[in-house]
Amino acid sequence: MTLKTCMLKAVHRFLLQLFYIERRFEPWFRPQLNYLFREPGVRLVQYLINLRRKNEGLKIAEEKIAPDEEESLNKIIDLMADQMRGRFKPGGYERGGNTKTHGVLKATVSIHDNLPERCRIGIFAEPRSYPAYVRYAGPGPNVPSDITDVGFMSMAVKLMGVSGQKLMDEEKFTQDIITTSGGPTFVTPNTRENAKLQYWSLVDMTLYYFINPFDSHFLDMAMQSLWNETQSNPLGKRYWSCTPYLLGEGQAVMYSFVPKTKGLYTKIPGLPFGKVPFNYLRENMIKTLNEKDVEFELMIQFQTDPHLMPIEDSSVRWPEKLSPFIPVATVHIPKQQFESEALIEFTKRLKMNPWHCLPEHRPLGNLNRARFRLYYELSKFRQEMNQVTHLEPTGDEVFD
Repeated sequence: MTLKTCMLKAVHRFLLQLFYIERRFEPWFRPQLNYLFREPGVRLVQYLINLRRKNEGLKIAEEKIAPDEEESLNKIIDLMADQMRGRFKPGGYERGGNTKTHGVLKATVSIHDNLPERCRIGIFAEPRSYPAYVRYAGPGPNVPSDITDVGFMSMAVKLMGVSGQKLMDEEKFTQDIITTSGGPTFVTPNTRENAKLQYWSLVDMTLYYFINPFDSHFLDMAMQSLWNETQSNPLGKRYWSCTPYLLGEGQAVMYSFVPKTKGLYTKIPGLPFGKVPFNYLRENMIKTLNEKDVEFELMIQFQTDPHLMPIEDSSVRWPEKLSPFIPVATVHIPKQQFESEALIEFTKRLKMNPWHCLPEHRPLGNLNRARFRLYYELSKFRQEMNQVTHLEPTGDEVFD
């Protein structure tokens, strides 16, 4: 290791320690900062991001494939597989992304019966209920204590009993929707930049991806930092897809899950100076679901301007002034226990992929195109290293 690398790693460790200390004090001041500065901050960052963009002249729901897309995807797969090899041992492999499982829950997704005509497509075509599993997780690629995690979470919903031909044939009757709480934009704008992020993540210097003076991603970091914060309960946060999807021919939408339930457990024992439980997010979920049901509203946002609401650049927030979110379904999570060994084993066999879907809901954009092979290959690799087989769930599983 060169002297330069040693110095960079030392600076990186120092910045992380400052970050961890700050996270222990956030619950006392972050809500006020969010209220006062989040939206003004978003408007400023988005203005600066849009200044650098040119109008590609695309149509609604139109994609544009970059010439180096396949090369970037190959790099991402190789780098993430190397991360998994370096962090986990056979039998204990975790997912390459959305790594730390906080809980897998049984749920029901009920489609609303008063949807506008343009929404009544695919899974939203008629008012009905689907059995579902909801997986809450930390971002990865490590499995750290919750207080030292990156500061956002994921919510992945697998609907079951969805009939019709799927774009990925490894599952016949499911549809997956994958979202994160890190705000309405993704951590990288495209696969080219994501390959760079995966390199810095492999060498345990993720922050350097954002602050590298020779290839800065400061605006993306600024956008993410407006939502990344000390988390208290995965059941009480809003989640965004960050990437677009078809809703029938000629329509593109974003997804968002909005929490509806009040009075959740949100206490974080040990703050600011004491020992914080390693899995306090899971513990707060357990306490909440021991006492009450929880609900989310599934919302969709239509693309109405191909330039201001791009398909291929996931660093740009689709402005809600141009197109507000519309409620289309309710996610009902009943009171339940989710700590059994059988459920933990089931979780190892569970795959989430946005390409488990009907053609009417085809994922759009370069990051989503990458997920077809990226998620498939990494989940296959994980399950091979754990010597488990893939299982398509039905919702009738019993874990007692």
